[in-house]
Amino acid sequence: MRPLPLRCALAALLLLAGCKHAPPAPEAKPQTWIERSNQNAQLLLDVQARFQPEQAARTGIAGIDDRIADFAPGHRARQRQAVSEALAKLEERKQAEADPLVKQDLSILIDAARRQLEGSELYERLTVPYAPLPRMIFGSLRGLLDPQTAEARRPAALLRVRKYAGLEPGTTSVVQLAEAETREGLQKHLLPPSRLEIENDLQNSKFLLDGIEKLFQQFKIEGHEQPVAELRKQLQGYLDFVQSEVLPKSRDDFRLPPEIYAFQLRQVGVEIPQAQLTGLAHAAFDQIQGEMQALAARIAAARGFPGSDYREVIKQLKKAQIPDDQVLAFYQHRLAQLEQIIAEHKLVTLPSRPARIRLGSPAENASQPAPHMLPPRLIGNTGEQGEFVLPLGIPGEPEERGSPATGAGRRPEHPKEAKYDDFNYDAAAWTLTAHEARPGHELQFSRMVEGGVSLARALFAFNSVNVEGWGLYAEAIALPFMPDEGKLISLQLRLQRAARAFLDPELQEGKWTPQAARAFLMANVGLSPAFATEEVDRFTFRAPAQATSYFYGYVRLTELRAAAEKQQGPRFVPQTFHDLILAQGLLPPDLMAKAVLAQLQ
Repeated sequence: MRPLPLRCALAALLLLAGCKHAPPAPEAKPQTWIERSNQNAQLLLDVQARFQPEQAARTGIAGIDDRIADFAPGHRARQRQAVSEALAKLEERKQAEADPLVKQDLSILIDAARRQLEGSELYERLTVPYAPLPRMIFGSLRGLLDPQTAEARRPAALLRVRKYAGLEPGTTSVVQLAEAETREGLQKHLLPPSRLEIENDLQNSKFLLDGIEKLFQQFKIEGHEQPVAELRKQLQGYLDFVQSEVLPKSRDDFRLPPEIYAFQLRQVGVEIPQAQLTGLAHAAFDQIQGEMQALAARIAAARGFPGSDYREVIKQLKKAQIPDDQVLAFYQHRLAQLEQIIAEHKLVTLPSRPARIRLGSPAENASQPAPHMLPPRLIGNTGEQGEFVLPLGIPGEPEERGSPATGAGRRPEHPKEAKYDDFNYDAAAWTLTAHEARPGHELQFSRMVEGGVSLARALFAFNSVNVEGWGLYAEAIALPFMPDEGKLISLQLRLQRAARAFLDPELQEGKWTPQAARAFLMANVGLSPAFATEEVDRFTFRAPAQATSYFYGYVRLTELRAAAEKQQGPRFVPQTFHDLILAQGLLPPDLMAKAVLAQLQ
C-alpha cells in the first residue's frame, strides 16, 4: 500500500533550535489558520487523552497506547471539571480571536464541550451507570491489533489487558470498578438499562470474548496467554454479575426519558423539532414507495417475474445470493465499476489509490452488526486508510432473544448466527458500495486526511448528520447510472432511511412496539429478519436517535444542492460542488451551506 500524502496540518510545528556554532535558524513561517485552530482543539484533545485514551489513541494521539479509561470513583465529575476548564479557555480565546475561520472553529469546539457537559450531567442524574465491558474492551484492543497499525504499537494491547485486569501495580480491575458503580446507581433507584440491551449484551458475549483471544493469537503477541485468560475470567464474572444483579432490575420499557432522547437528537445533529422530522419522513416514505413501484413493474416485465409489487421483485432479486467466499471479490469488482462511473460522469474527484473492503469477523459483527466504515487515523496519519467492513450475519437468532426456549437473558452455550440476505446479491452491491466506499464515506474521510482540514472540523464537528447525510447523498448521485435492479435497491435503502426517521422517534413515543417495528421493516421495506432485528436494536438500545440522522442529513444536502443550482444556474458543475462539500470537513449543515455557497459565487 502506498503511503498517503499527509498534507493536513495536524502535527505540531517543528521548533528549530540552533547550537552555538550553527547558522541562524531560518525565519519561522507564519502559522496557517488551521495550525492556529488545532492549537485550540488541543485543549479538548488533552482531556480526551486523559479520560478516554483508547479512543484518543485510535484517533491518532501519540504516546498513550498503553493507557486505559478512568473508571475510578468520581471519574465523571473529574472529567466534567477538566472539560469546564478547557471550555473557559476556549471562550476566552474566542473573544480575542479576529480570524473568522479560527473563530468559527472555536464555536464548534465550544459547542462540543458544552454538549459533553450537558450529556454527562444528564445521564449521571437520571440513569444507572452500565458498561458493556466485553464490547468496550474488544473495541479498544481491536484498535491496536490491526493490520494497519504499526507493528511497534501492537504490544501496548497486552499492557492494556494487564491494566483492565488490575494486574499492573497501582491498577484496579475495571470489572471491580464497573460493578461497584452500577451497584451504587441501582441503590439510588435511577433508571436502569433496558432488558433488551442486557439480553443482547449477554447474547453476544461469547463472540466478543473469543474475539479478544483470537486477536492476540493472530498478531502473535508474546506473553498474552495468562493475562488474556485472567481478563476473560474476570469478564465472565462480570457477565454473571450482569445476569444475576442487573438483568432482574432492568426495565421492560426501552424508552428513554424525553429530555435524554431530545438531547440525543441534538447530539447526532438533528436540529428540527421531532414532530417536523417524523412528518417529513412519513411523506418521503410514501413518495419513495411510489418511485419503487414504477421501477419494480419495469423490472418484473423485463425479467418475467410473477409479480410486479416492489416487495415481490426484491424477493426475486434476493434469490440469486452470492456465495460467502465470493462476496468480497464481488464487492471489489462493483467498486471498480462505480469508480469508472464517477470518473466518466465527473461526479467527484477520486483518489489515485484503491479503497479497502473486507468482511467482518464474528466478534466485529457482535460489536457492530451493520455494514460500516472504519475511519482512518485522522491525526498523524502515515498511510492508514478507512475500511468498508461488511458483515454476513449477526450473532444470535432473532427469535432466541428473550424467548421461552432460552429464558430471558440466558447465555446460550453455542450462540447461532442469523444470516443476512440483504447484501450478498448483485443489485444490493451498488448502493452499499456507493455509501460506505466511493463516493461515500471512504472518500469523505480520505479527503479530510489528504486534503487538510482542521481538527475542529474533522473531529469535534463529527456527528451522524454531518457524516451519514453525505453517505446517503452519495448513493443518490450514483443512482442514475445504476442498472434498474441497482436503482430499485438504492431506493429500497432510501426507503429504509425514511422509515428510520419516523420509527426511531415514534418507538420512543410509544406508537410502536419493537415487534411491530420489526414486522413493518420486513413487510414494507423488504429487510431480512436479521437486518430488521439489527435496525430495531439500533432504535431501542444500541443508539437511540442515531438512525434519524441519515434522512435528515440527506435532506439538508439536497436543500444545499438546490440552493447552489439556483445560485449558479447553467454554471453549476456537480464535481465542483461535491469537491467543495468534501473540502469543508464535517461542518454542520448551516455552516456547510454558508461556506459552499460563498465559494460558488
